[in-house]
Amino acid sequence: MAGQVEVSDALRQYVREVSLRDDEVLRELAAETAGMSALAAMVTMPEEGQLLGLLTGLVGARDVLELGTFTGYGALCMARALPPGGRLVTCDISERWTRIAQRYWARAGVADRIELRLDQAAKVLEALLAERGPDSFDLVFIDADKTGYPDYFERALTLVRPGGLIILDNTLFFGRVVDPAAQDLDTLAIRELNAALRDDDRVELSLIPMADGITLARKLAPDPRRSSPTDHHRKQGVRHA
Repeated sequence: MAGQVEVSDALRQYVREVSLRDDEVLRELAAETAGMSALAAMVTMPEEGQLLGLLTGLVGARDVLELGTFTGYGALCMARALPPGGRLVTCDISERWTRIAQRYWARAGVADRIELRLDQAAKVLEALLAERGPDSFDLVFIDADKTGYPDYFERALTLVRPGGLIILDNTLFFGRVVDPAAQDLDTLAIRELNAALRDDDRVELSLIPMADGITLARKLAPDPRRSSPTDHHRKQGVRHA
């Protein structure tokens, strides 16, 4: 079996030519976001957005939660994949960025499927748990501040139903996860989460070396033979807010 192929610019372009099914709305949103200079690194790659939509359909998601809206590319892709009556809740702290998102959601005809909450991710997670209770989402996409990832994952695991999917973006974090000299808080948080997920028997797991690293964690049904959540947290040393 061949090893990992190095993705050159030419190969990336080939992948897009033979598989990407974006349209004018998505292309214009990606171009506008890419023009935001210092924030360009936060742009969702088109093939990643397409994957988000595919996964939304594969799990039969009707209720989706996104942490980290930015300019709304990922939310647009997932909202399009929802069935009639499906809803996506997304949150961000920036009114400026999400105004761009709302403009494109309206153009794409999916604004009525999306609920935007302008607040910190931890507060939104707490509110949703109180409003809806556990097991109330089919899919959760986490693409917010990296230091919060360990805590966001734990809360998302409570909110997502058994058999549901948690998707975590940037889990290779610009390659810094393998650089011993990288000791910033963001990199440390991603390393902590990756190590904890490896041994987390509450989920099925795959870290895909695509884009900046995409981790898929499928929540398993409760099994009395597995450790209780309290025991697991103690063993892994996962932080809580």
